[in-house]
Amino acid sequence: MFFLSLRMTRRDWRAGELRFLLIALIVAVAALSSVGFFVDRMRAGLTRDAHQLLGADLLVGADQPLDPAWLEQARQRQLTMAQTVVFPSMAIAGEGDAGANAARSILSSIKAVTSAYPLRGQLKLAGADGADLAADGVPQAGTVWVDPNILSALQVRQGDPLKLGDKTFRIAGVISVEPDRGSAFVNFAPRVMLSMDDLAATGLVQFGSRVTYRLLLAGAPEQIKAYQQWLQKTIDGGNVKGVRIESLESGRPEMRATLDRAEQFLSLVGLLSALLAAVAVAMAARRFMLRHLDACAMLRCFGMTQNQVTLMYLQEFIVVGLAGSALGVLLGFAAHFALLEWLGRFMPTALPAASWWPALQGVAVGLLLLVGFALPPLLQLRNVPHNRVIRREASAPKAMSIATYALGMLVFAGLLLWQAGDIKLGAMTAAGFLGGFALFALIAWACLRSVQSLRGLFNNQSWRFAIDGLQRRPGATTMQIVALGLGLMALLLLTVIRGDLIGAWRQATPADAPNRFVINIQPDQKDIVEQKLKQAGLQQARLFPMIRGRLVQINGKPVTNDTYQEDRAKRLVDREFNLSTMRDLPAQNTIVGGKWYDDSRPEASVEEGLAKTLKLSLGDRLQFDIAGQLVSVPVTSIRKLEWGSLRVNFFVIINPAAMREMPQTWITAFHLPDAKAGLGNVLTRDFPNLTVVDIGSVLKQIQDIVDQVISAVEFLFLFTLTAGVLVLYAALVGTQDERVREAGLLRALGATRQELAKAQRIEVMLIGSVAGLLAASGAAGIGWALAHYVFDFEWRFSPWLWLAGAGIGMACAVFGGWAGLRNVLSRPPLQTLREA
Repeated sequence: MFFLSLRMTRRDWRAGELRFLLIALIVAVAALSSVGFFVDRMRAGLTRDAHQLLGADLLVGADQPLDPAWLEQARQRQLTMAQTVVFPSMAIAGEGDAGANAARSILSSIKAVTSAYPLRGQLKLAGADGADLAADGVPQAGTVWVDPNILSALQVRQGDPLKLGDKTFRIAGVISVEPDRGSAFVNFAPRVMLSMDDLAATGLVQFGSRVTYRLLLAGAPEQIKAYQQWLQKTIDGGNVKGVRIESLESGRPEMRATLDRAEQFLSLVGLLSALLAAVAVAMAARRFMLRHLDACAMLRCFGMTQNQVTLMYLQEFIVVGLAGSALGVLLGFAAHFALLEWLGRFMPTALPAASWWPALQGVAVGLLLLVGFALPPLLQLRNVPHNRVIRREASAPKAMSIATYALGMLVFAGLLLWQAGDIKLGAMTAAGFLGGFALFALIAWACLRSVQSLRGLFNNQSWRFAIDGLQRRPGATTMQIVALGLGLMALLLLTVIRGDLIGAWRQATPADAPNRFVINIQPDQKDIVEQKLKQAGLQQARLFPMIRGRLVQINGKPVTNDTYQEDRAKRLVDREFNLSTMRDLPAQNTIVGGKWYDDSRPEASVEEGLAKTLKLSLGDRLQFDIAGQLVSVPVTSIRKLEWGSLRVNFFVIINPAAMREMPQTWITAFHLPDAKAGLGNVLTRDFPNLTVVDIGSVLKQIQDIVDQVISAVEFLFLFTLTAGVLVLYAALVGTQDERVREAGLLRALGATRQELAKAQRIEVMLIGSVAGLLAASGAAGIGWALAHYVFDFEWRFSPWLWLAGAGIGMACAVFGGWAGLRNVLSRPPLQTLREA
């Protein structure tokens, strides 16, 4: 039977029966594999680049010197280590005498580093020509590297002396990029970096000093994870206070949100490729089945049993599946190199090598597609009766054949979940497309039932031929509309909807997002600072009140460090909150529970993430200690924030009526163009108490990641578009044989070739327009759901989507009809009737 199956495979290949199925499978697996290989390398590269924001794979921060046992454990696990010590202190320039050389000082963030710093990322210094140069190690003994703000604020230059505590250093470099700068309050001041070996000579670190000790660790992911688990158990078991473990997953909310969205966008491309792959293979397998009905009937007449027929074709499909999957994986591997070459300008460093996982996944996907979507037609071949040889009647599908279609749907849903790597994204996409399949079929059937009333709309023979053609093949026409609609819906998601989603993502972190923060603005300085910002052309720079308060009670119960088990919750209740008060809901804040206050009584609005961490809900009463004054407020609304916007955000906002007498400072954030970079120095010169924070490097890293992912999606769209065109072609040529017979009969009865050609064009345009409108509606619904529930974007429906859907649907249908049906009318009627 195996050798018979091989002979049948060669016969079907020579006859052209397997080519379309093989091509569909190759394109399907190649599309998925190219996405898989690229996503595998892209995710590894994004994670690597994102770790540069920590300067390590894992970071341990403590308020006390690090336990030597922690360092020894890291050495035993063969982890690479570096240490930093960060604290605020005054940096002094000048000799202290009167005149031009008078002593000048500025509050700075002092950072002592060991020689291995940083473990991830690259510390860069400003070169003489303005270009950034990679730093060679860390500052040498007796020298420091400083932020540019230090030079302007203290009126010094590179090479001048700078005094820190008891020791005078020479300024040897200007820091342009510091990978692990972070967003802690102590890092807001201008940086002065020195070698750890020089720290003791400064005499700045004494008993009781506010110092942050940090241990940076790097190594293999499994080693890092094991060490993190060990350290967490050690901290919990010893009840160690003031220790924080940070990783990419546990810190940096703005970068974590960007990376999550990047993976979701790449997963979405994989999902849509999986959809088109499934539809293409299903249509190709159905066409294979229809063209083998007569052959199966002959084999049954020659004595083959049902099991033998099933086994023969199953082996043939397995051979085709393995060959198509292998070729598809090779083509996908080559295509992902083309993608990397095309994206070279966006990737300053090489991506890590791809793993074997995408290749194995591609082969598995190819076989799954055949099992899920080729098995139902194969079982229909099993049930072809002997008498089909003389009676050209199709028997009703058996129960087992119908059940296998349900299997195909389950395989498809599982494939989407697998490709997504995210249960929520995969489930929503699977539900959307499976629901779209059922809804499209229902609407298409209803349209065909009602289309008969349009037969007399035009007094034209071709129009009547077209309407009759739709009525004669209701099942095939419904499947064409559904397949065409699903394919177009995926294409619309990757074109129009993709553009809207990408536009919304860019808007979440736009090019003009704030890159400067100004904090510690005193109440009597507020109006003057606001006026200076407006004079500088920063009209949108809004000042927000900031109030320091500690959460002391929830619903009348005291809150301490021992109230929660989660490390993040412990850190939150162990420090003061940055509270604020305002009358109107801030921009890019969305109420997801309750309602915004009306300022008639004390009320609080809490950020959604904080509410989940501290297990807060609407109606809970919070009590804050603000400079010795107790304020008790109920939670009346929950807000969702856009952390990626880098705007001023607050965990808790309390209405003005409850905060009228509370001590407060002010904070603002704005985008400062490079041409006006000196404004920060002007503000700190006129108001020495102000701290101007430059987060331009963080913003640039986020936007670089966004650009990389968007470019990847746009390139992968071209590959997925190929699979989509294949689906459209399969949907329209599926009835080619039946149309050939009909055309021969109609021409024998007197219809002209021109009339039938025009009728075909009308028919495919009607099918395309209905499928396009359905696809646009489905794409809009899925786009809204993805934006609202997955990507957390604002979404706006565009009426152009439906016009584009109908237009693209008709254009694709006409092109596919020409490609698949151009030979229908070329055969002589006599030949067609003889073969029938």
